[in-house]
Amino acid sequence: MESAEIFTYLRAAFALTFVVGLIFLAAIIAKKSGWDRKLVGNKSSQKRMQVMETLYLDPKHRLVMVKCDDLEHILMLGVGGNLVVSSNPAKVSVSDEK
Repeated sequence: MESAEIFTYLRAAFALTFVVGLIFLAAIIAKKSGWDRKLVGNKSSQKRMQVMETLYLDPKHRLVMVKCDDLEHILMLGVGGNLVVSSNPAKVSVSDEK
């Protein structure tokens, strides 16, 4: 191989690495600034569902309390599958009534 041919391959590899790096950088910036949540999801002004609390049990399992409309669901999420632990009516607090 000639030195010019090696230089061409190195330049192509550098350009590919640079472009892939720019894509990763754009993804990190989008995630940090919240663009990923703005582009996907409910477009209405009133949100029907929200994550109230998350409790990590171990590295592979966690409990998540989700409020949807007037119900609170406790979900156990893990590698082996997901399970609805509890579904109860949501408690009304004084701040929610205003």
